[in-house]
Amino acid sequence: MNTNRYPAFGVLLVDDEPAFLRSLSIVLERRGGVNHLFQCQDSREAMAIIKQENIGLVLLDLTMPHVSGETLLAQIKAEYPEVAVIIISGLNQAETAVNCIRLGAHDYFVKTTEENRLVEGVKRVILMQEMQAENYALRRRFLTDTLERPDVFARIITRDKAMRSVFQYLESVAPSSQPVMICGESGVGKELIARALHTLSQRNGPLISVNVAGLDDHVFADTLFGHHRGAFTGAETVRAGLIEQASGGTLFLDEIGDLSQASQVKLLRLIQEGEYYPLGSDRPKRLKARIVVATHQDLVQKQQCGEFRKDLYYRLKTHQVDIPPLRKRRQDIPLLLSHFLQEAADELGKTKPTIPKELPVLLANYAFPGNVRELRALAYDAMSQHRSRMLSMDVFRRVLDKHAVSADLPLPTGVSLFDPDLPLPSFQEMGDLLTQEAMRRAEGNQSLAAKLLGISQPALSKRLKKAQSALE
Repeated sequence: MNTNRYPAFGVLLVDDEPAFLRSLSIVLERRGGVNHLFQCQDSREAMAIIKQENIGLVLLDLTMPHVSGETLLAQIKAEYPEVAVIIISGLNQAETAVNCIRLGAHDYFVKTTEENRLVEGVKRVILMQEMQAENYALRRRFLTDTLERPDVFARIITRDKAMRSVFQYLESVAPSSQPVMICGESGVGKELIARALHTLSQRNGPLISVNVAGLDDHVFADTLFGHHRGAFTGAETVRAGLIEQASGGTLFLDEIGDLSQASQVKLLRLIQEGEYYPLGSDRPKRLKARIVVATHQDLVQKQQCGEFRKDLYYRLKTHQVDIPPLRKRRQDIPLLLSHFLQEAADELGKTKPTIPKELPVLLANYAFPGNVRELRALAYDAMSQHRSRMLSMDVFRRVLDKHAVSADLPLPTGVSLFDPDLPLPSFQEMGDLLTQEAMRRAEGNQSLAAKLLGISQPALSKRLKKAQSALE
């Protein structure tokens, strides 16, 4: 069980000076949020601790009795090459530093060096170790095509391969403390993904969600950071912000693309520094929640327009999840339809009706601009008007006729439908090909195929008979 220690793996401090071990532990926890620490004063015991605990990083002194730092460094890299080592020495010697790097150390710091540099160096190596662990886990899951926690995704109704890949990616990045950006059109279920990610992370704090669209800079700061009494007019009591409420858990910021420029700066500093100031306070607090954001907007385009900070974008997309729209998950439509109809029937106290076999075919050829949310609304509307054993298709037909049945979005400019090395088909051949494709997509339903082609059903029937006669 994750008890919200950072990082997920242990950080071992090896030094024969107890006072330095204590001060280093305090600095790492207060300035870097690193609290998954182990201490070792006797260098002879270091290898046993690495063997017993899940150690991913060792901070190692060079000058120690019994086993020297260089000897211990060589042993660690020989027996545990995946464990990163940072040297922290009282000696500022270039030759020694180069030799340690040659032996496999990731960095070399002098004890009198500025503490901020040391903390940043440790955080860099932690991030590198986290990314390596995530890449390994991701490769293993994709190669074996497995999910370790399928129960976590039970609320997300799907059998789509792309969605399964999303689930595998979420399992891989769940232990990380880095931000996650969830991208996808409105209605695809981004909050469900955020909830699944929070459950997978096994953090002992809550999931706190807030839609930041429309929040001005002051309200955003007060909502996230909280305030002290007297911070502004009307602030009569202390108010804990959402960051504090989400301590030990996950803070989910929805519609991040609508955040104002001033609020973007505040969020960037929060992520970079890992600390924040409640309004009216001059004492910082540590960020102890994982940041997860979601957007339906194209943030790359917003960057080019100067509406979204590039540095914030790259901080947020350390891990990025792209949820495919429903029109690209057509095999999920019958599953979702059945699920929502049952859900609506239970809520309305009715019996779930029989679904006409033509309905899933009809819905599979609709673009669903509102995605899963739109399908749910249609199912509930149809269920509320349902009276007979067979579900009426009237509700669906009205909506689909209004928006015009469309199999896909318009093709991007410059996309060619024809092989440039082959001659163009004639109008007659194109008509036959279109008719065949429409009938395939409509699964033999002439009425639906006619709608897809934008012609009447008798006109389509005439074309089909003519094509059949030509074959005979």
